[in-house]
Amino acid sequence: MNGYLLLMHADATTAPSNNTEAAWSSYIQALTESGQFLGGSAIGGGHCYTLSGEAREITSHITGYIQVRANSLEDARRFLKGNPVFEAGGTVEIRELPRS
Repeated sequence: MNGYLLLMHADATTAPSNNTEAAWSSYIQALTESGQFLGGSAIGGGHCYTLSGEAREITSHITGYIQVRANSLEDARRFLKGNPVFEAGGTVEIRELPRS
């Protein structure tokens, strides 16, 4: 099984009314019950750093992440169901984590 990150984007289409604490609680409970949930969090502000000191702006359109296990990218798509950002019409990006 592979690890995957679901990255929530701050889209203009995301309706704040669907992004409630109750919606997130229900979604996280369903993920936990799947046995494939590895964690997640909202993402706040920050800074970018480089060795040269010329830092770029942070990527502010990513607002949170969920880490799950799945057999494939296609299998990981099942975790979109119930995701408050996805259900509100927003973007959830899925990225495979490299195997160690």
